Amino acid sequence: MDRQTPEYDWMRTSAARRAWLKLSGMVAAHWAIPGLRSSAGAESAAALAPGFGKAKSVIVVFASGGQSQIDTWDPKPAAPAEIRGAFGSISTAVPGVQFCEHMPQIAGIADKLCIVRSMSHEDLDHGSAFYLSMTGHYHRRRSANPLPSPEDLPCHGAILQRIRPTTDFVQTSIHLNGPAVVPLIIGPGQFGGLLGKGFDPLTIGDVTQQQIAVPALQPHADVPGSRLDARQALLMAVEGATEKLRQAHCVDDKQAQYQQAFDMLSREETRHAFNLEVEPHALRERYGMNRSGQACLLARRLVEAGVPLVTVMWNHNNRGQDLDPEDTDLYGWDTHNDIFESLEHHLLPRFDQGFSALIDDLHQRGMLDDTLVICMGEFGRAPLVALEPNFAGATPGRKHWSWVYSIAMAGAGVRPGTVVGESDDRGAYPRTTPYGPWDIMATLFSALGIDPHSHYTDATGRPYRIADGQVMQAVYQ
Repeated sequence: MDRQTPEYDWMRTSAARRAWLKLSGMVAAHWAIPGLRSSAGAESAAALAPGFGKAKSVIVVFASGGQSQIDTWDPKPAAPAEIRGAFGSISTAVPGVQFCEHMPQIAGIADKLCIVRSMSHEDLDHGSAFYLSMTGHYHRRRSANPLPSPEDLPCHGAILQRIRPTTDFVQTSIHLNGPAVVPLIIGPGQFGGLLGKGFDPLTIGDVTQQQIAVPALQPHADVPGSRLDARQALLMAVEGATEKLRQAHCVDDKQAQYQQAFDMLSREETRHAFNLEVEPHALRERYGMNRSGQACLLARRLVEAGVPLVTVMWNHNNRGQDLDPEDTDLYGWDTHNDIFESLEHHLLPRFDQGFSALIDDLHQRGMLDDTLVICMGEFGRAPLVALEPNFAGATPGRKHWSWVYSIAMAGAGVRPGTVVGESDDRGAYPRTTPYGPWDIMATLFSALGIDPHSHYTDATGRPYRIADGQVMQAVYQ
């Protein structure tokens, strides 16, 4: 079903890019931001939704490439071999609930999770399905691999920056281990889109390369605070005196990025938040000394420092194994062929370790009570194991499948140790009420205390609805 609305008329970007300057420097109360439109009656109704306002922060772990629901969260042990695949299933900490045998650590913390097994939508290609997952809306080119565009709708983090920028940290939304590549182009829908580059989430790549995840934040002895202020003033003067540049469309975006950079450089607490070296080595090893595991650890540090929304790309390239099948860090979840070898030896061991460590760590610190964790991908995999001649690999795999897949949620009022929804005996279609990315978007914003049916506005005041879906009440009840 097409969930687009008339609000999908695409505006010209020259006006949209001015959004940042109109908003920069604004500090306002929750509902007083001019970028948000909502009636008092609607606010009252939204506040009655289960889980409303329970989360101070949200961590999204995005399994880019499409996790196989049958080989992770929703095994089908009674199905024929060509459906159930090569893996067995194991019991979890929740009686009667089984996961894939290669997820023993996650099975051990299943009593802290809510698994939704009836996710479903109609987009079958990575780029546009990634866009759908990050924005909650179908792309105008469905089942395609479009390039990012200034006319795209903004991602969840850009919307949050528009309607409720945080004052607790220099960034409202941060993407780790990004940008997501799907697999040959940077995926659409992970940026500010029509709101302009000033609303792009801060994107950080491999957090394991340096002592501090953002090396440029390291202070330099020859650049004290006074010199940094002078450099900023000089830069602003040069930009202000260049009339030709001032008239260019890119100037607003540059000004926003300059301001963000100087804000980050000026704060010691920012450098500390990005410094993984201050964590005990044993804890770093518990997460896994790899790109995705350390990104999950950094996500915990960032929400602890006050960042409202952090998205971890697991993995940065949804099919990076084609680049180097020996480099486990490159493996994405797009496992057309060689699926069982890829999952058993590369993807699942690290995912089992890192994701379970994140949930455990948040729980032990008392942070799971007010941190919503969502583990999701753009879709699932087909309920049929078959060799695809057009893809690398010598053993069978599974094709894209969006008709049913699974996600995991935890924290911030989500009922632990539960399973919501059910797929059929083959893991092919929902047997119960289906949910879509639009419902995840509604639930995410509701958890942060924002009415998901309210509207954010662009630079010209044109309204766009935050989410077309409904809060997933079943995960709370």
